Amino acid sequence: MTAEIVPGILPVSNVAQTRRFAAQCGATIPGWMDRLFEGLDDLPAARQLVAATIAAELCRRLYAGGVRDFHFYTLNRAELAYAICHMLGVRGGTQAAEKAA
Repeated sequence: MTAEIVPGILPVSNVAQTRRFAAQCGATIPGWMDRLFEGLDDLPAARQLVAATIAAELCRRLYAGGVRDFHFYTLNRAELAYAICHMLGVRGGTQAAEKAA
């Protein structure tokens, strides 16, 4: 029996919350990611741009390694997942854009 493994992508839009979540799991976030969010605590739009860029790059690397399907954990932030898909060339119709808004 075989089962497909689909990677779950959780875009990091709140690095402090992600740090706490990682610590609860006995993990840490990479230093390079922490540095990308430095100084953005009061700039939510900039944080979202960084989050979308990081997640899109991760997906590009996974795709280059043969992964073809992804699951996005949106945490009620569908617009962020929509932006990531858009950056990756996956375009929805008007209906999809309205649902993400």
